[in-house]
Amino acid sequence: MSHLMNTYARLPVAFVRGEGVWLYDEQGKPYLDALAGIAVSTLGHGHPRLVEAIARQAKAVIHTSNLYRIPAQERLADRLCELSGMDEVFFGNSGAEANECAIKLARFYGHKVKKVEAPKIAVMEHAFHGRTLATLSATGNVKTQLGFEPLVPGFLRVPFGDVAALTRLIAETPDLVAVMFEVIQGEGGIRLADSEYLRAVRSLCDAHGLLMICDEVQCGLGRTGKWFGWQWSEVRPDVMTLAKGLGSGVPIGACLAAGPAAGLFGPGNHGSTFGGNPLACTAGLTTLDVIETDALLDNAARVGGYLKATLAARLAHLPQVKGVRGQGLMLGVELDRPCGALVLDALEAGLLINVTAERVIRLLPPLILAIEEAQQIVERLVPLVERFVARH
Repeated sequence: MSHLMNTYARLPVAFVRGEGVWLYDEQGKPYLDALAGIAVSTLGHGHPRLVEAIARQAKAVIHTSNLYRIPAQERLADRLCELSGMDEVFFGNSGAEANECAIKLARFYGHKVKKVEAPKIAVMEHAFHGRTLATLSATGNVKTQLGFEPLVPGFLRVPFGDVAALTRLIAETPDLVAVMFEVIQGEGGIRLADSEYLRAVRSLCDAHGLLMICDEVQCGLGRTGKWFGWQWSEVRPDVMTLAKGLGSGVPIGACLAAGPAAGLFGPGNHGSTFGGNPLACTAGLTTLDVIETDALLDNAARVGGYLKATLAARLAHLPQVKGVRGQGLMLGVELDRPCGALVLDALEAGLLINVTAERVIRLLPPLILAIEEAQQIVERLVPLVERFVARH
């Protein structure tokens, strides 16, 4: 009997070693990792520069707390702001914490700047922002919310990508203070906010004094082929959240603020015991360094483009496949039916994938993925899809 809370439907495998884009189970069987721990293992497994940096930092000091200066935290904040054009950073431990910080920042802005008694935030259908009560309330998934009512009030939902619906909501809601959305919806099925939508949201936020909040927890840190997904549209948000791939497996989250969102918090307004500790920030700095020195932005764009085009071509003969979409190494293959069984089929074939929104095969491989390894993903996945649609 396990003493773990029964919160996960775990697959029947345990990994004991990793190298590059490969994981190995207790029997030594290799698995091609096309999921990267859900967009976390940016540099793959056992990257020598990351391992060395973590070991060196662990030997020096792991944790001191935010009662004191943390030089690595200051350097990581500087680097993130340099890459993004943002002004300041708060570090937590996860994407949910980063989004919680963004929500608190928006409410604080509403009270302090807009002088609103009950600030409201526009959020999107099919969004996923986390599992704390506030981020769960901002999330657009009823199944994950059931049993946790009453939800946190103050979130108003509109269809993702619908400028007209957002425009109407803004006009009807004088106490609205922010618009929060994922640049690419991950749990929602790899759905992209195109440049036209991003520019329209930026324009609406500017016109009405609202904060534009971009959740880049899953699509940020090079996954799309740029450092941040919003950079494809050249529209900077007021608040951006990061986590997952920032520490390449070491837990760290970040909430970045700029313009009207910067300079609002003071001592005591927000905090974290573990957030931004020396070990996590060293992992973050090393991740950014390797992405840059090894040209992993270009690699994500090039290999991701190849993987997307090749999958689309190889699956084009199946009418049950509704499309292949995404950007860089954040891709989704949508079927016309629930396909969760494919996860176990792939596991047996030595391939790690995920199914989200019931019908979308989600691929989030490490940014170090090579063309040859992308070819192996195609060669393993396509026959599985063909067999699956034939028998279901």
